[in-house]
Amino acid sequence: MRRVDVGSTPLLECGSCDGVWVDADVFERLCADQESRAAVLHQLEARNRTPSDDRVRYRQCVRCGKMMNRVNFGRLSGTVVDVCRGHGTFLDGGELHQIAAFIQAGGLERARQRSIDDLREEEHRLRDLEARQARQARDSGREIPHRSTWNASDLLDLLERLRRS
Repeated sequence: MRRVDVGSTPLLECGSCDGVWVDADVFERLCADQESRAAVLHQLEARNRTPSDDRVRYRQCVRCGKMMNRVNFGRLSGTVVDVCRGHGTFLDGGELHQIAAFIQAGGLERARQRSIDDLREEEHRLRDLEARQARQARDSGREIPHRSTWNASDLLDLLERLRRS
């Protein structure tokens, strides 16, 4: 692997597969910084390609050597990347460009909204379950079960504030 810079973003590039290794902190900055994403889109556009081999390959982390997890970036992108928590991400040829384009097109915002919607749906499901259990307990003369101690509304408010920031 050799070091290459895309704009101000340092990457390690594999000469044989066109894949790239991005350290965890660099990947976070890349996802958050519009200028870095624009550089990726501009500089890697000509090399954007779809991997010809559809076989699933599990990779070892460049830093620690442990097997990495395969994750659909942003839950909605359709781009499956290899992630070692804390160390970094390996992206096959073309995937960095796909991720930058996904983010530029508002993909992360859609993913955050989907997570919020999923949490709200789960909150409703839990409230319905709790109400059903309370009715069953009341109808059978049993004691009403204790309410859960967490407050899903507070969690949803926090996620909403994070989404806006």
